[in-house]
Amino acid sequence: MKGNFRTESISLCDKLWMVIRSIGVGLWVICKYFFKKVCYPNSALSAPLNKQPACLVDATFGHHKYVKIQHTKFHYVEAGQHNLPVVLLLHGFPDFWIGWRYQLPILSTHFHVIALDLKGFGDSEKPLWRRSYKLKRILQELKAFIKTLGISECSIIGHDLGGLLGWFLVHDSPELVDKFIAVSCPHPNVYWKTLTPQYIFNSNWVDFVQLPYLPEMDALLDDLKILTVSHKHLYQKDDYLEAYKYSFSRMEDWTGPMNYYRNLPYIRVCKSTDQIKVKTLLVQGDKNHNINLEGVIRSTEYCEKFLLRVIEGTGHFPHQENPDLFNREILKFLQIQNNPKLSDKVPSKTIMGRFIGAGSSIVRYGNSVLVNVQNKTKNGVLANIPSIGRNKEDCSISNPD
Repeated sequence: MKGNFRTESISLCDKLWMVIRSIGVGLWVICKYFFKKVCYPNSALSAPLNKQPACLVDATFGHHKYVKIQHTKFHYVEAGQHNLPVVLLLHGFPDFWIGWRYQLPILSTHFHVIALDLKGFGDSEKPLWRRSYKLKRILQELKAFIKTLGISECSIIGHDLGGLLGWFLVHDSPELVDKFIAVSCPHPNVYWKTLTPQYIFNSNWVDFVQLPYLPEMDALLDDLKILTVSHKHLYQKDDYLEAYKYSFSRMEDWTGPMNYYRNLPYIRVCKSTDQIKVKTLLVQGDKNHNINLEGVIRSTEYCEKFLLRVIEGTGHFPHQENPDLFNREILKFLQIQNNPKLSDKVPSKTIMGRFIGAGSSIVRYGNSVLVNVQNKTKNGVLANIPSIGRNKEDCSISNPD
């Protein structure tokens, strides 16, 4: 099942343009710092937090464990019986294992669940060198992590940054993956063009983060305001928001995570790479103003079998904003068995052909995308957007349930 996965770098011209933009954004930020220091001389960086919130040692989520992979220590939370199928959870940015707090208890009744702290996050080791976060090395470590735990195959659920790594991993080693769920994360070849201007981690921020030191310092300003803005769905005094502030309260807590964004924007999957044959579920909140839906739809070009679910009333964190509905959807998908009937497809030659003409409900996403989909279901999911479908000569408009 091994594919012909290869990556390529963006053009030299694009690299130089990113450098120029990063310098421009950096100069603007420096001017902002000086202005703020003059107007507010008592302002300072947030101090490291030393008191660990109780939720981070709550045993009801699972067992906290560590494993050393290629000289790097990884922390993970494990729940569920070991004889059950494995589900690996990969969090986003800025996040860590606690981002899956609503999935661990539910999934563990059906699966052996592992919520990993990616390298540089949470209680995993935090090397500071940019080269430690190159894609090839990250993929080697993820594959070694899976194999070290004695896992021959697992389903992967990735949110945001974890979804990006999941896409690459499924391309690279499909034999290790049973099913793949990408949450709020288009394909890597599409992702960087789908970041909206209102997203705190938009293209300007990606340019800015290419600079050393300044982005880390900026993240620590104003009582870690960056976390309050990026996690708007949490209350100001929420224990979990405090857990995020505890986990990202030091300069080195940001360097590792930001190093992913100092490497990944330069990498694309080669056009000659095969489509993903692993069953793939793409989940998007209809109020996600960070990532546009068009990018999620375009991502289906890279999947041979896919399912798309748009969760109403949720933004960038559907697994936290409406966990009951999100959990129902992913459980239905994870429990789909290999069914010969899934190969009976309805012809369609274009991407939009798979999304248009089936029903009467129209979803307007931002101001740029109109997608005609079937009638909304009563439980708030835009259902019957083409299901497990083939992406070459045919596709499915049937529901696999």
